[in-house]
Amino acid sequence: MRSYRYFDFVMAAFVAVLLVSNVASSAKIVDAGFSILGLRLSFDGGTLLFPLSYIFGDILTEVYGYGRSRRVIWAGFAASLLMSLCLKVIQILPGEEAWLGYAGNGAYGAILGSVSSGGIMLASLLAYLFGEFSNSYVLAKMKILTEGRWLWMRTIGSTLVGEGLDSVIFITLACAFGVFPWAIALSLIIANYILKVGIEVVFTPVTYRIVAFLKQAEQEDYYDRETGFSPFRLS
Repeated sequence: MRSYRYFDFVMAAFVAVLLVSNVASSAKIVDAGFSILGLRLSFDGGTLLFPLSYIFGDILTEVYGYGRSRRVIWAGFAASLLMSLCLKVIQILPGEEAWLGYAGNGAYGAILGSVSSGGIMLASLLAYLFGEFSNSYVLAKMKILTEGRWLWMRTIGSTLVGEGLDSVIFITLACAFGVFPWAIALSLIIANYILKVGIEVVFTPVTYRIVAFLKQAEQEDYYDRETGFSPFRLS
């Protein structure tokens, strides 16, 4: 593999956004402030930040190709798994007396503990893998079909698929494991999907600028015509 000037920075930004959004998702459920067909919409806190990981995923695939994007997706998976395991170990360790008085294991478990619970961890990691890989795959294939034209169509089209899978899988599994109540499952799926796709659309001009800058700076505009698309390869 050839080396690039900015690839590491894009990968670091991708992983950082992923980790912060995972914690925010468990920290708070936000009232969206409006209803659709009588259904009051709400979303988890990570929804405001998590779509940026898809934007970074689009940039990685568009500039560097599916193969390198695949490596970053697995790096994000490993980082998320490590974070969940570390938070679980910290939860198990005995709390200091003063800390137990003003915070306590109950508060930790209600917020950070859910990040490391088996249910939320499985839901988050599975939704992440299906969503990110489908997003990268669709964008790479659309780039070939469109011969590199209409970047907006590729970024939004791939996000419609990836974010759809991510939202449905994550919310369904999280409700099945008791993290979220079933009563708000549909509200969460719809609100998450609308917000995630909406953020992608709003940031499209920014995506264009970053992609143009990186293609010129890196002298790279990769087409995955001979790429093996199995998600389980790292080469």
